[in-house]
Amino acid sequence: MIFLQAMVLGVVQGLTEFLPISSSAHLTLIPELFGWEAPLMHSLSFDVALHSGTLLAVVIYFRKDILKMCQAFVRSWWDQQIRQAPETKLAWWIIIGTVPAVVAALLFKSAIETVFRAPLLVAIWLIVFGLVMALAEKYSRQERSISEMRFWDAAFIGAAQALALMPGVSRSGSTITAGLCLKLKRAQAARFAFLLSIPAILGAMVFQLKALIGMALEQSWGVLLLGTAAAALSGYACIKFLLAYLQKQTLYLFVIYRVILGLVVIGWVILK
Repeated sequence: MIFLQAMVLGVVQGLTEFLPISSSAHLTLIPELFGWEAPLMHSLSFDVALHSGTLLAVVIYFRKDILKMCQAFVRSWWDQQIRQAPETKLAWWIIIGTVPAVVAALLFKSAIETVFRAPLLVAIWLIVFGLVMALAEKYSRQERSISEMRFWDAAFIGAAQALALMPGVSRSGSTITAGLCLKLKRAQAARFAFLLSIPAILGAMVFQLKALIGMALEQSWGVLLLGTAAAALSGYACIKFLLAYLQKQTLYLFVIYRVILGLVVIGWVILK
């Protein structure tokens, strides 16, 4: 049974990490809703293990962009002309955008692992941030691209990503919404959000490295590998789908889903 649960959560992680509906909310709520009692299914460390699958997905999908950024960033230290290249600037924007999440994770580590995972709080954030997303979608002018970003744009999106440490907010949702507020085109905002997720997910894995090693020693490797593989495959498919979808479609479908799910969870909390 635990293998099936790991596979289900892996697929859910892969889909919801990149869709703006909060992967951490779903990983928190699904074991609660279905009464899965295995401690592994409720652990933050297992969540992070599944995130390694989505990290693999985003790295593979954007491998060419990542290679160009790394090459440009390294060369920029001795080649002044490269310092103004779009790839070099993008590398810096990702570094800058990562800082707020690191600071927030260090300051609120205990709350992230306990208080923030309460189902009622998750439901509230699903609804509240869904409405924020709707406002951004309605009023954004969507006229800028990633190449037009500046320092404070990256810092603002990074601050929005830090909010996603609270289950229910959604890393992709918060960063895409922040991008829309800065007049980025919808698909461009999503692209930057996905690239920005790489150091964030990697940092979370390093942050939980000790717990991950302990969990690997205590649990079957097959369970962890199955969940990770499921997250990687579904995550890759989701990235490809969402970037194409946002070229022409709005975020309203995800707003509706978030609000409905939040209301269902509130009802469940009240009635259980």
